Amino acid sequence: SEDGDVIDCIDIFKQPALYHPALKNHKIQMAILLAEGYRYVGGKTDMITRNPHVEEDDEYSTSRLTLKSGSYYNYQDIESGWIVNPRVYGDRQTRLFTYWTNDGSRETGCFDLTCPGFVQISHEIALGAAIYPISTQYGLPYSITIYIYKDFNTSNWWLQYGGSINIGYWPSKIFEGGLEVHAETVQWGGEVYSKNVGKHPHTKTQMGSGVFPFYIFASTGFMKYMRILDNTMELRFPQNVVAYSEEYDCYRTQYVGDYIEEPEFHFGGPGRNPLCP
Repeated sequence: SEDGDVIDCIDIFKQPALYHPALKNHKIQMAILLAEGYRYVGGKTDMITRNPHVEEDDEYSTSRLTLKSGSYYNYQDIESGWIVNPRVYGDRQTRLFTYWTNDGSRETGCFDLTCPGFVQISHEIALGAAIYPISTQYGLPYSITIYIYKDFNTSNWWLQYGGSINIGYWPSKIFEGGLEVHAETVQWGGEVYSKNVGKHPHTKTQMGSGVFPFYIFASTGFMKYMRILDNTMELRFPQNVVAYSEEYDCYRTQYVGDYIEEPEFHFGGPGRNPLCP
């Protein structure tokens, strides 16, 4: 590709997902319209692109949309957005990613197509591709649109990029209960993974642009046009939302919903700093 990536083009029927034991004789779905809904059956958002500093090669920083079901330690989830992940991609570029697990990431789960699971049908967008352009601290804001929704004819979960391109789907058969039927929560925000989260010294891996959120400016992690799809079968803003951060001194959140036409969610931080040693 133009950014130097080497992308393997393979027959659509020979992609890794189809080697999953639950997908034997699976027929690839090429995309259809939704028909009905129950609980959370979709989520959508626009997210500003950033390129946070990631300190160690085994750490990562993401901005993602997540649909989740199950308990805290035994959850199922599917997610997509952008990520800086040196271990998976071999560099520190901001890239489009997907992730899934059906057991709280204990034994299952992987990014993109690194294990059987996600079925790709689009030849326009490559999972793991570098995203351009990237928003800078004082430059123009650039964003991507991520939409995950359930198709009730097959129960598969589709990933749509940019408001029009159906990249592929997670087959419902890789989940038992839970996401096989519906999601219990929809989450928007950022995540930092590091063995030094919650320890001293704390990781210097950043979230968003690496600064704490300030609602007047979209200067760090930022999401807008957050929508859920439930049994009304209409994309709408969720009525009950809660913003929180697991490490407030390291990474913060700021939800702005009053006195503006479209609610906003700001999040980010530097990681290690005088308040988060």
